[in-house]
Amino acid sequence: MCYLIAKKFDEVGCVALQTSHGQHLAQFKKDLMNKIGFEYIQLVTISRPSAYGEYEPYSYVDNEKDFEKAVLDMQGRSK
Repeated sequence: MCYLIAKKFDEVGCVALQTSHGQHLAQFKKDLMNKIGFEYIQLVTISRPSAYGEYEPYSYVDNEKDFEKAVLDMQGRSK
């Protein structure tokens, strides 16, 4: 188990999705980065939120669809 984190640079808080390591996660991150670019939002995979206070507060979502929508909302580009 791991968490995929999306954080807008220079802002407080992040969006977090509990997920699993593997090819599916790698492809999901790659596809999402192709949509949002690398300038404003970082995507990071972490082992446990309690070890990464710099991303607090965490806003947890339940699935990849909600995670993608939240990330696009960070840029004002929700579909």
